[in-house]
Amino acid sequence: MLSTSTVVINTIPPPNLSRKPFVGGGEQNYVKLLNSSRVINNASVGALFLSRRLYGDGIVTRAHRAKNGGLRVRALATKNSEQAVKVKATISVKPTVGGLLTNIGISRGADDIIDVLGKTLLLELVSTEAKPNAGSEKETIKGYAHRSKAEDGMVKFEANFEIPPEFGEVGAVLVENEHHREMYLTEILYLPSKTPTGLKQLREKELETLRGDGKGERKNFERIYDYDTYNDLGVPDKNPEYTRPVLGGTKDLPYPRSCRTGCPPTKTDPSSESRSSSVYVPRDQTFSELKNAQFGFKTVYSVLHAVVPSLETALIDPDLGFPYFTAIDSLYNEGVNCPGLQQHESLRTVLPRIIKGVSDLKDNVLRFELPKIFDRDRFCWFRDEEFSRQTLAGLNPLSIKCVTEWPLKSNLDPNIYGPPESAMTTELVQNQIKGSMTVEQALKEKRLFIIDYHDTFLPYVNKVREFKGSTLYGSRALFIYNDATLRPLAIELTRPPSDGKPQWKKVFTPGTCATSEWLWKIAKAHVLSHDSGYHQLVSHWLRTHCCTEPYIIAANRQLSAMHPIYRLLHPHFRYTMEINALARVALINAGGIIERSFSQGKYAMELSSVIYGAEWRFDHEALPADLISRGMAVEDPSAPHGLKLTIEDYPYANDGLDLWTIIKKWVADYVNHYYTDSGLVESDQELQAWWTEVRTLGHGDKKDEPWWPGLKTNEDLIQIVTTIIWVTSGHHAAVNFGQYAYAGYFPNRPTLTRTKMPTEDPTSEEWKHFIEKPEDTLLGCFPSQIQATRVMAILDVLSGHSPEEEYLGEKLEPCWEAELMIKAALEKFTGRLKELEGIIDERNANEALRNRHGAGVVPYELLKPYSKPGVTAMGVPNSISI
Repeated sequence: MLSTSTVVINTIPPPNLSRKPFVGGGEQNYVKLLNSSRVINNASVGALFLSRRLYGDGIVTRAHRAKNGGLRVRALATKNSEQAVKVKATISVKPTVGGLLTNIGISRGADDIIDVLGKTLLLELVSTEAKPNAGSEKETIKGYAHRSKAEDGMVKFEANFEIPPEFGEVGAVLVENEHHREMYLTEILYLPSKTPTGLKQLREKELETLRGDGKGERKNFERIYDYDTYNDLGVPDKNPEYTRPVLGGTKDLPYPRSCRTGCPPTKTDPSSESRSSSVYVPRDQTFSELKNAQFGFKTVYSVLHAVVPSLETALIDPDLGFPYFTAIDSLYNEGVNCPGLQQHESLRTVLPRIIKGVSDLKDNVLRFELPKIFDRDRFCWFRDEEFSRQTLAGLNPLSIKCVTEWPLKSNLDPNIYGPPESAMTTELVQNQIKGSMTVEQALKEKRLFIIDYHDTFLPYVNKVREFKGSTLYGSRALFIYNDATLRPLAIELTRPPSDGKPQWKKVFTPGTCATSEWLWKIAKAHVLSHDSGYHQLVSHWLRTHCCTEPYIIAANRQLSAMHPIYRLLHPHFRYTMEINALARVALINAGGIIERSFSQGKYAMELSSVIYGAEWRFDHEALPADLISRGMAVEDPSAPHGLKLTIEDYPYANDGLDLWTIIKKWVADYVNHYYTDSGLVESDQELQAWWTEVRTLGHGDKKDEPWWPGLKTNEDLIQIVTTIIWVTSGHHAAVNFGQYAYAGYFPNRPTLTRTKMPTEDPTSEEWKHFIEKPEDTLLGCFPSQIQATRVMAILDVLSGHSPEEEYLGEKLEPCWEAELMIKAALEKFTGRLKELEGIIDERNANEALRNRHGAGVVPYELLKPYSKPGVTAMGVPNSISI
């Protein structure tokens, strides 16, 4: 006699139907333990893991509906039954953006035939138990699933099985996709030590497959994770000028590792890999269809291959600057006449903000949207108060530090770079303080602050100046905190010895006359361009995108998809490898946007490597430790979050610490649920292998640093995971989604300066021109028209949220659906995030907080957890997805 039960498996649409999936090939017939973003290609195998629970003596299968409409199985068991069991497996496939299993060419017809024959999906049931006295897996039970019907927007596939009583509990369902298209499956969680015996080999095979063998060129249908250096940024075969050093693997140029592609070396430089129009990304890390439609190679290429060429056609002279400030305003009012735009009608949907003001593309007009801050106060960028405010509440609030040593002094070799003493003397600073306190008192009371790029940039000054239309300095900007606000005191610019000339250094202060006031404005432009470069190269690219990729690679190589820590981290790794690959293709590559648009030029990525070696450390990526290391906070058990801020009105720190604490509480609830025994963390082989690989391979150039945290206790794990989630969510949101809001009006944050200070070895003609037309000198210092508009177009694209963005606490992972404790913890997490939204709104309405409230001042909302799609300057996604 047979009893009956039903297995329900949910699939969701593949990420990118524009990429042709693998068709045939025996090498793909390996076991995959899939999660909600892992792909089943044609002729490949996936495994859906089922949690196990017995209900009385019978066989009960319970399916729970997840937020995304999917179903997951709670239990399927035959162990306590003497009857054979007839099981029906139902697989629900959600239609893709282009329709169910959209295909191009003959593959569609082939799939239709497969459906008719009832051989779309081959299913195998896997027992949790090994063979008695053998230790090997029991034979699987196989059956084909055939297409049955469509309902509620899902297409159903069904298969029938008869399970003998000796089979035991079903622990997994292997799925071999006979379709030419791809599908996704979901799974549940096991700690390695609690994985059923019959499934352990599957778990091990999955990880072996994901690691690969380190050989051959990777193909876009593969899911192999391996490490390599950044050895593909240059294009030496195209032009010797495009030769770039390999980043990573050497003492001089250490760097985090990227995902290995295995491309052949270039002809002219064996240490560099050749490049193509795309960079390999493991298939389950690529964009979804909707994400790719909203943002991807298509979007950036629309800017690079349609907008930028049109701009370059309109702005024939690449060195042409803006003759008047009204010419800058015209970018937002009249727009730029760009011949050829009418050929790109699709730009309306791809770049709606840039094309927004154009009534008809036949007009060939490209018009930018004025950022809110400048719509409120067009001249705020001119004021010193705004200059100071943005160091705490702007695009790069991570560089300001409390001054702890005086006098200031360079650590560079004086034989090469000149006298190390700063020109910011005690007397000069005392005069700027104007008797309100002494310098000694200001230091003692922690009132002096600095943004110091002197030693960072000085070694590159002469190199950058070799190129036409570019200049650079080593710089320092000094501030004082008084009367509850930050005020700039002085800017120091330094040029090292050059062409027989001695070191040049000069301090500029807020003006006391017309000449000094214009010099001060030009000095601010130089410092802001330095800060723009540091922000983009370090605060943004290096510390979020670049340093996160090794965590992702290690997790996929060492943590099974069943591992609870993999599932906790997985939403925070979404799309990061794909966006990093895009950056390598078009943004950080030789001749790319960064090199052509920022002060550091061709040395930009090399400089980020030097800074990684000198400054980056994992333990300081935790927000509290970062603030303490910069002197912006001190430990105080009586204060909120255990920290007392040195500057109380520090919007990034105020909102960030609240968010950090909320994230850490969620992580603690999660970790303590799965690791109930104090020894489980240290004995978890997968977890230990992951953390070891992060340190010794992913960040291998820093593997011997003493500051790496150990991983022995729950608290260790909580701190490590919280740090990673903070970097991928809050930190990235703070430095990314305000890009257009703060730099979309480029005089506020010029990305480069083209001319030196008027006081640096001027000719009589240069000085006369400055005296007669100081505004013209400032405009000539700014980026050229093509440099400015190119960056504005890119920043507009990079600052937006896609419609399918996933924000912190917003989505319940399918594998948590039946875990009541985890569901409750996530609900609390979401509740705290919603409460934080209200707290941030209250702060922005507080008239006493001058860094986020006042006439013309925009509220600080970059760390508000949620946002609608588009460029909103708010919202904290789970991951670095743009």
